[in-house]
Amino acid sequence: MCATRHLLLQAPPPFGPPLPATCSLDSPRVIEVSGLTKLYGDTVAVDDLSFTVAPGDVMGLIGPNGAGKTTTLRSLCGIIIPTRGAISVAGANLATDPSRAKAALAFIPDEPQLFDYLTVDEHLRFVARLYGVADATARVGPLLAELELLDKRHALPAELSRGMRQKLAIACGLLHSPSALILDEPLTGLDPAGIRKMKATIAHRARAGAAVVLSSHLLHLVEELCTHILVLQAGRRVAYGPIATVMAQRPELAGRGLEDVFLALTGDAPAA
Repeated sequence: MCATRHLLLQAPPPFGPPLPATCSLDSPRVIEVSGLTKLYGDTVAVDDLSFTVAPGDVMGLIGPNGAGKTTTLRSLCGIIIPTRGAISVAGANLATDPSRAKAALAFIPDEPQLFDYLTVDEHLRFVARLYGVADATARVGPLLAELELLDKRHALPAELSRGMRQKLAIACGLLHSPSALILDEPLTGLDPAGIRKMKATIAHRARAGAAVVLSSHLLHLVEELCTHILVLQAGRRVAYGPIATVMAQRPELAGRGLEDVFLALTGDAPAA
């Protein structure tokens, strides 16, 4: 599924309804990954990866090209079946209880994939039916207004700019109330106003108790929004934890930004 074929998102207060009971700041974790391994023949894409994301955490998933980020994200969503390991979302095992696990999460891919012959409004109503959103009529209007798509609600995807298609994918995700948000380059195609709104959406949802995994090459975005980071290199975890803790582990880079720490962790020493 994309915005409708993949797994989707929900708007932050005050634009959407309260988070579901599965998303609680009292819960120890929303996403739990243990020993995730994915092999493609003899190629190891992800190697024995473990991490958790608690309510209110925004975890930045970063690494060089080919580090295993996309495989990790798609495994979290159930798009890819791991070779080994276990994944749970909101207490539901993704392998043995996939419907409940997927209903609790949302995935916004980096490239919006939409239905050519459904309008903006029809996309949202179709997603509402898929997720059993009973009050879709009450949600759709405010959501379209928040993402500045109200005047495009009867437009087809071909009539939308790249940024507007991204907003539509985001809107489809914002329609149900997941406790886990999985975002792959969420700012792609957005204009400055859209970037600001998307950053506010992520921050609002985390404050309300969602667990967020955000993958991006924009390290300034990661540094600005994330509470934790997970750095991958060649499919393996090379750093993981609160951003301040990870950065403090490189005292020689004190006062430098996340970009310099990232380059040091992945083998490219920052400039003096």
